Amino acid sequence: MKIKNSENYIKWQKSFERETKIDLSEASSETDEGIKIKPVYTKADIENLSFVDNDSLPGQLPYTRGPKASMYTNRPWTIRQYAGFSTAEESNEFYKKNLKSGQKGLSVAFDLPTHRGYDSDDDLVMGDVGKAGVAIDTVEDMKILFNDIPLDEMSVSMTMNGAVLPVLSSFVVAGEEQNVNKNLLSGTIQNDILKEFMVRNTYIYPPDPSMKIVADIIEFTSKEMPKFNSISISGYHMQEAGADNVLELAYTLADGMEYVRAALSKGLDIDDFAPRLSFFFAIGTDFFMEIAKLRAARTLWYKIMKDFGAKDERSMILRTHCQTSGVSLTEKDPYNNIIRTSYEALSAILGGTQSLHTNSFDEAIALPTDESARIARNTQLILQNETGVTNTIDPLAGSYFIESLTDELSKKAWEIIEEIESLGGMTKAVKAGVPKLKIEESATKKQAKVDSGSRVVVGVNKFKNPKEPKVDVRVIDNNRVREDQIKKINDIKASRDQKAVDESLAKLVAAAKEDSNLLACSIDAIKNRATVGEVSKALEQVYGRHFATSLSVSGVYGKHFEGNKDYMNVAKKVNTFEEENGRRPRVLIVKMGQDGHDRGAKIVATSFADMGFDVDMGPLFQSPKDVAKDAIENDVHAIGVSTLAAGHKTLVPELMKSLKKIDPNSKIVVFVGGVIPEQDYDFLYENNISAIFGPGSNIIESAETVIDLISDKIHKNN
Repeated sequence: MKIKNSENYIKWQKSFERETKIDLSEASSETDEGIKIKPVYTKADIENLSFVDNDSLPGQLPYTRGPKASMYTNRPWTIRQYAGFSTAEESNEFYKKNLKSGQKGLSVAFDLPTHRGYDSDDDLVMGDVGKAGVAIDTVEDMKILFNDIPLDEMSVSMTMNGAVLPVLSSFVVAGEEQNVNKNLLSGTIQNDILKEFMVRNTYIYPPDPSMKIVADIIEFTSKEMPKFNSISISGYHMQEAGADNVLELAYTLADGMEYVRAALSKGLDIDDFAPRLSFFFAIGTDFFMEIAKLRAARTLWYKIMKDFGAKDERSMILRTHCQTSGVSLTEKDPYNNIIRTSYEALSAILGGTQSLHTNSFDEAIALPTDESARIARNTQLILQNETGVTNTIDPLAGSYFIESLTDELSKKAWEIIEEIESLGGMTKAVKAGVPKLKIEESATKKQAKVDSGSRVVVGVNKFKNPKEPKVDVRVIDNNRVREDQIKKINDIKASRDQKAVDESLAKLVAAAKEDSNLLACSIDAIKNRATVGEVSKALEQVYGRHFATSLSVSGVYGKHFEGNKDYMNVAKKVNTFEEENGRRPRVLIVKMGQDGHDRGAKIVATSFADMGFDVDMGPLFQSPKDVAKDAIENDVHAIGVSTLAAGHKTLVPELMKSLKKIDPNSKIVVFVGGVIPEQDYDFLYENNISAIFGPGSNIIESAETVIDLISDKIHKNN
């Protein structure tokens, strides 16, 4: 007898409809991914699934239930906390302290100048040195970073894409000078440049030469570094930029397919390199969706690699690192973030991750303190040692809901993968801007749901704390770090063999022109004490530096607020302004310095435009002088500065000085949004900032504040 026609099911349906006053046919909810979630699932929901095999077992194809037969019953996931800040000396001390406290692997965060291939003495990076990661200018910094940490015993993950050649080269040389041959080095280099063009923007070169660099690294490491993972194909930053789980899953796997093709173009056999490919996913607040996503990822990757002709089973296994969501963390009522991170971590574990980073609760405010980092690490230790989650493999397998959701995610992701393939693969899709626009549309929809209240964020738009707690934050003295780095650079340049440096950089340029392997040449240059910036600029002579065209979606935010009183009130104020002044209020939204995280800036630009503002979106990586010049030349009423990388105390005052220098009578309103500790508010206000909007700020309320500030300034001047 069919379950839905059974006596018990009909009895349950009547009870449900009586209790809820809702017809069962109308009771489903819909996720961001467009997946209908029913109130109840039965055995019928897991019959005739498209991708999921209900009889599969852990460690067996298609690896839905995990890449290993024993999973955590034999060895728990690796606790791999991502960290790095200030100087190599300070980060080294932080690493050693964490390793003593139970951390099992290192994951290095580099500062933005390093990511973008600039040395710390470059004028373009004055506000970014040491701020969002550790500054690495030469191999000497890398050696300090791993001082007293044996590289033949410790697995090291490095989040690096733009300046991947000099940074990986520095790691190799640091190992050699620690008497560790490169064939003994273990760990992972992210080396995932395609997602940089989609969301994170720490690229240096255009897409085609960037893909050549990826392929060169896969080729070199497959031959010379058998224990090292040559790439970590990352969906994490896509979700952080606003992608829903289907987009994150599909685009990540489509990126993986493109990297496989790049490696095959080098003449490599797929089974020579595929076993060392790894992945990196974000884990957000949709608990069951995230579990299903990891299961679907393994299922689909098996299919993809089989289609590529892989024979070695290890080539078909998707192994992944996961990190809890940063964008889910809130500045308001921040201790709630400990709870969010805990269940995100549990979701990753139930999904079968191989390693995990748990975010610190204060990361929506500033870099983690030692205490908040300890809580984040202990979250994993408690899960490993106190909850029993390591006793059973894939405990949710067989769940009608989880199996059905895994299959539904797989189907939707596969449709998008096929769409990307029809465009000629991910490199061509990225050049056309397709993934970037879809992710930005998804991000805008998510923000609109929060601002409209249809998505509850505890402590932000509901259940607000009437007395916000004070939180201690880590403070980085940017000027001190930069001065220290510049001194080290000068000392190395004074003591090195300049002729050897010049010759090795010339060989690197020749290799780029001749299409030879670039990593081998980069290692020689770094060994001779060339800097990260010098290696990057040598390649720039051949490839140029990439500058993205800024595109944005429209109408997506506004359609969630039809008839909304607050939204209509702001739109009315904008219309009144236009009637009184002959033009709409014009706002320039900008990023300054090397911070490429533009999710917040894009959402503000889109939503303000939907409310009627005339919005200009400045290009990435502008200097304060460039922003001031653009603002005055385009006669804007206000500048909105988006900052996530802690450079606000340097860059914002420089912007204010530049405005006054160009136009002493400038009446432009300047407001700032992003990750700004409350203790910095007074400093910014003293520098004549008109408003500050922290993470979680309601955009409609922020827009009303901005239009009021602009109107007040004009009335005062009249």
